Amino acid sequence: MSSKPEPKEAHQLNGTGPTPSPCSSDGPGREPLAGTSEFLGPDGAGVEVVVIESRANAKGVREEDALLENGSQSNESDDVSSDRGPAPPSPLKETSFSIGLQVLFPFLLAGFGTVAAGMVLDIVQHWEVFQKVTEVFILVPALLGLKGNLEMTLASRLSTAANIGHMDTPKELWRMITGNMALIQVQATVVGFLASIAAVVFGWIPDGHFSIPHAFLLCASSVATAFIASLVLGMIMIGVIIGSRKIGINPDNVATPIAASLGDLITLALLSGISWGLYLERDDWQYIYPLVCAFFVALLPVWVVLARRSPATREVLYSGWEPVIIAMAISSVGGLILDKTVSDPNFAGMAVFTPVINGVGGNLVAVQASRISTFLHMNGMPGENSEQAPRRCPSPCTTFFSPDVNSRSARVLFLLVAPGHLVFLYTISCMQGGHTSLTLVFIVFYMTAALLQVLILLYIADWMVHWMWGRGLDPDNFSIPYLTALGDLLGTGLLALSFHVLWLIGDRDTDVGD
Repeated sequence: MSSKPEPKEAHQLNGTGPTPSPCSSDGPGREPLAGTSEFLGPDGAGVEVVVIESRANAKGVREEDALLENGSQSNESDDVSSDRGPAPPSPLKETSFSIGLQVLFPFLLAGFGTVAAGMVLDIVQHWEVFQKVTEVFILVPALLGLKGNLEMTLASRLSTAANIGHMDTPKELWRMITGNMALIQVQATVVGFLASIAAVVFGWIPDGHFSIPHAFLLCASSVATAFIASLVLGMIMIGVIIGSRKIGINPDNVATPIAASLGDLITLALLSGISWGLYLERDDWQYIYPLVCAFFVALLPVWVVLARRSPATREVLYSGWEPVIIAMAISSVGGLILDKTVSDPNFAGMAVFTPVINGVGGNLVAVQASRISTFLHMNGMPGENSEQAPRRCPSPCTTFFSPDVNSRSARVLFLLVAPGHLVFLYTISCMQGGHTSLTLVFIVFYMTAALLQVLILLYIADWMVHWMWGRGLDPDNFSIPYLTALGDLLGTGLLALSFHVLWLIGDRDTDVGD
């Protein structure tokens, strides 16, 4: 008996240890799979218990350890001491009512943030810098879209990490915070620089006029705005997600809308203020504009080093540029539409309504994409579970009317569109924004555009997230930039089309001017 290998763990009870079983294997390289142990019962009689030993499962916890842990929790629930780390939290059970209740307040908060951003744009469009350097309008959707490219992606990534238990210990939490904050600073600087190039190109192609001072002004304004806005919003996001987990709210339902609640307003206010301040120094642009650009570019190596230290952000630092850059280009096309329509009297009101319709659509589809991504992460890793990631386009009935939780949330989010926009339109009307009257025909056309935008976005999100998952791509990093950029393009395009149709039928009662 002494030649047989002993089990790796012997659980002692009443001072009696286990004895080897004849069922144990003697083969080379084999571990015993079963053994018998004798324990003293209450009456002193020996009781033989079969102890089964197995290899470690995929999560590194042996089956008998899990059984013993469950038994300890059921029999001694008051004993909270354990050598093990905290187990990942189980997914929250959600009904349509609970989803709607959790999403409603952040959705309204985000909507009022977009209304405030629209009112700001309605005011600053008459500033000299926006009149003389009209390419600044092209920057507006691209930089407002940073909340989709960066902040919403950050919120989705951290929400998934929190839901699957990767932020439960202080060490893990600190590693996630530093890595992700450094990552979005790198992305913000690069995307801000590329957005300025896109604005210069899109402004130069139609007119054939290129101004070097204007190009440097756009570059300095864009990079500075992107950097500061991402820093502020990233800190807000981290606080929201940590607080949500502490009070038992699913971060997926609240993080992305709150990212947008102040995102549009802060970004647009920074862009307006920075561009106006730099424009006032246009006489010394040869020194000031390049110096501002060089300062933020010089910080890039610091952020790269910090982002590389975290395994969670190292991969995104190398492979997460494609969706961010393509999304910026898509949003810039929407900015080109805004640039060509905002100064046309027939499109009066576009400036105040564009951030609202774009923001609401982007917020809702980001919530849905984040929820689907979290659901898939709880069932494995990207590319592993092909059954959860169909490659074919789903039918609209599957997306909106199936009994699963993601379809339920899609219905809830779609039903929020009409009442939400009515509240936002009423708020704009009370604040006398947009230089336009809200007639019944205008409301019908506006609501049609808004509903169609969100309907298309939710359907695309259902297909895109699963398709990316099936290809081994993390939807938290790849899907939301595309979806929010499409929301900007669809929102601006559909709104411009609605304004054009309303002008054709003579329903535009406008009051252009300050």
